[in-house]
Order: sequence, then C-alpha cells, then structure tokens
Amino acid sequence: MVLKDARTHGLARQTMAFVLAGGRGSRLMELTERRAKPAVYFGGKSRIVDFTLSNALNSGIRRIGVATQFMAHSLIRHLHRGWGFLRPERNESFDVLPASQRTEGAWYVGTADAVYQNLEIIDGYRPEYVIVLAGDHVYKMDYEIMLQQHVAEGADVTVGVVDVPRADATGFGVMEVDDQDRIVSFVEKPANPKGLPDKPDVCLASMGIYVFKTSFLFEQLRRDAATKGSNRDFGKDIIPYIVKNGKAMAHRFVRSCVRSGAEPQIYWRDIGTLDAYWEANIDLCDVVPSLDLYHREWPVASRSWLELVVA
Repeated sequence: MVLKDARTHGLARQTMAFVLAGGRGSRLMELTERRAKPAVYFGGKSRIVDFTLSNALNSGIRRIGVATQFMAHSLIRHLHRGWGFLRPERNESFDVLPASQRTEGAWYVGTADAVYQNLEIIDGYRPEYVIVLAGDHVYKMDYEIMLQQHVAEGADVTVGVVDVPRADATGFGVMEVDDQDRIVSFVEKPANPKGLPDKPDVCLASMGIYVFKTSFLFEQLRRDAATKGSNRDFGKDIIPYIVKNGKAMAHRFVRSCVRSGAEPQIYWRDIGTLDAYWEANIDLCDVVPSLDLYHREWPVASRSWLELVVA
C-alpha cells in the first residue's frame, strides 16, 4: 500500500486541516475515563481520530493541526508516535495543539475558540483554505471534492452534511437548504428538529466539517471573539451568523464519501454512545463490511500500518 501522490491534489495542497480532538466523550463512560474520545480504540488497532487524519492524508492535505484538551496524554502520545512522519522539508507539517491559555488565561471555551487561539500558528503556514474537522467520527471521505465545491460556489463557508434519523438529530446541528443547497437556517442541537420536506423522519445534520477561505475565517473568529455573550462555537455562533449574513453552502456526504465493500452505500457514524460504539465495531464483523479498514486505495492509517509504509 502506498499513499497517494499529493501533487495531484491542487486545492488540498493549499489547505490546512484543523482537527478538533478535545472532546471529553463522557457518554462513552468507562472508555473515556483515561483518554479523550478521539483516542479511544476502534476496530482493534485504530483510534477514532485516525479516520479523520487518514481522510486528510488520502485527500492530499499535508498540513494538519490537532487541537487537544481533555484527558489528552493518550491522544498526544498516539499522535507523536504514529503521525510524526510529515516533514517540513517537503512543505508538510503536523502540529499537536494542546489548550495553552493563549488568550485571557482560558482553556478552549468552544470549537471556534480552539481555532481562534491558534491563529498565529495557522497564519505561519499561509494556507489559502482551512478545513475544520471533528476528530471523533468514523467515515471515509475525500475532502478535495468538498474543497472544489466550496471554490466553485464562491461560498463563505461550506458545511459537510449527512442525513440522520429525526429521532437522533437533537445531538447535531440541523439545517434547511434551498434547491441549490444553500443553507437557509441552522440550529445547533434543536429540541424539536425539523425533518426534510420529502422525508419528514429524516434531518439534514452537520458532520462538523467546515471549509473556509483562511482570510474570511480569521475575520469571523476575530469578530466572534469580540462579541459579548458568544459561546465561541462554530455550531452555535459562527455558522448561524454566516447563514444570516453571508453565503453558507451544504456539501452532501454522498458526493464525496469513499465507498468500499459489496454495496455502493455511504458509511458515517457518530459513535458518541456505548450502543453506537458497539454497533459500529460489530459492523466490521460482516463478511464484507460496509466500512473497509483495508481498502488499498483509501487506507485507514493506524500506527502499525504507518510504521510499515514509512519504513
């Protein structure tokens, strides 16, 4: 197995991936007593965060930052041991960014604040675009396709979206879109989420993936940091503001998901509960799993796999 040649990914090479991996994951109970949710093992040898990082790597992105906070030691150790192969001499970088009280002596207050406190580090790499990623979901996705849509549409922000059952949508950012997939409303974790017009039992939910032009992202983060009463959060503050005052587009996961297995189906899981975590692991036991950890063209990198490839 070999990594794809990053030179074939034009927009990806102009992009920095910022991975939010500070989640406590309290609903996983004992599994997160000693480690953050992104550091929890999955499928025996991988960590949950490996899926997001592998997607970035396979998409051609070679500048990656990972923000950590709660119970971070296990995660930081894994990142250093397994993901430290990106080299500055090849215009690559991999930064682990623990909460370090850069502003007002505070830890990361919200997801937007985690990026805001690291603006100087991002600016030092001069990326044209930033893709903000959640580090605690299991899926395979080509971010280059989402980047292409963002540029083609001239969007201020592009949000990755997926269909979820209405009964489960209270834990997500839920949105409505027009016939051009422009977002017309966005509500974070609504108590009574609104279903789709043609599928009332299904909602359009945010995947926690956001693409911005870097200069616009910086403007929004600085504006939000100066706004009294803000939660400093993408879902609660940044995205709703852009929906009202700018151009926010939805990117449907079906357009960029990497399919494998016998059926051409999409696979995305938020494994935030013990039941969801168990079910996703059991999915791997199918004769032909919907999620193929060994797909040669889109491998999910684990520490052992990377040791073989990089050696």
